Order: sequence, then C-alpha cells, then structure tokens
Amino acid sequence: MSETITIRGFVATEITSSTTPGGVATTSFRVGSTSRRFDRETKTWHDGHTNWFTVQGYRQLAGTLGCSIRKGQPVIVVGKLKIRTWEKDGRIYHSTVIDADTVGHDLSLGSANFIRTSSRPALSLVEQPPAPEPGPHPGLDQLPDEPEDRDDEHPDDEGHLSVVIEDSDGAMASLDLETGELAEV
Repeated sequence: MSETITIRGFVATEITSSTTPGGVATTSFRVGSTSRRFDRETKTWHDGHTNWFTVQGYRQLAGTLGCSIRKGQPVIVVGKLKIRTWEKDGRIYHSTVIDADTVGHDLSLGSANFIRTSSRPALSLVEQPPAPEPGPHPGLDQLPDEPEDRDDEHPDDEGHLSVVIEDSDGAMASLDLETGELAEV
C-alpha cells in the first residue's frame, strides 16, 4: 500500500540523521497525531486515539529537517504512506512510515521563520548604496542631513520603512517593511 496522505501532529522523538550506503542523506522522526472531537453536551474537547507514524525524509529535505524541526513542535507532513508488516516469534507486527515530500510547522499553533536554501535566494535583503559618479561633486555642503529635508519623500509615506531588494528574476523591487508588499522600483 502506498498512498499520499497529509497528517497533522507533534514531533515525538529527536530527529535522527544518517546516510545510505549509496550516499543519500536521510532523516527520520516519529509523529503522534491525535484526533479531537467537541462534545456538545459537556461543551468540552476530548482527545481520541493517537496514531503514530515514522516520518522519513531524503536528500535536501533530510538536511533541512535536521535544522528546522525539534521534538515537541507541531508539524504538518505530506508524503507517501507505507504500511509494513512482519512476523517475529509467531506475532505479526505493523509499522506506518511516511516517505515525506513536505514537512512544515503547523502555523495555526505558532509562528516560524522561513529561510530559502537554494543557491540563489528569491529575495535578497542586502541593500547596496548607489555608486558615486566619477568627477567633481559641487555643492556637497548643500546635501540634506535630515530625512525630512529630502525632496523625494512624500507625506503619505510617513512611518512606512522600505528597502530595495533583488527578486528571483534579478529585477529590483521595493519591499515595504511594515506591510511586506513588493513594488517595482
């Protein structure tokens, strides 16, 4: 049996990392997923049965899991469900393993900070000052020294901090630090 499923639960064990004999990075941990139901008569929540899953990640996911996920954190896991059965000493045992495609924090219960791991980030918050033009600079003593003296500021923009960033296509965009909105420069 191998089906794609999504589960929501809590990381129950420490993350363990290893490498296959072929050199592929792997990471695994256990997740407990408990169903909850609301009893209308008593107006209280009741926990149901807890299902236990071993979550396995491979390659790049394995590396980011080890850096991002910790025991006790709420997570959402999407992957292929594999139920394995074996017999030992006359007893039949079962294990449920999810070969994870995606693992993330459950943001309904907290917040997280995403950091892209690709070779080139989608957004670069490194702001580079413009290079000065060659040649003499007459009137340097007339440059405004206070932000409110600048001609390019607008009264409507008061209180909105922004930076110029490079997007994934290499184009420059202005990022409003208060709203998180992008605008072309």
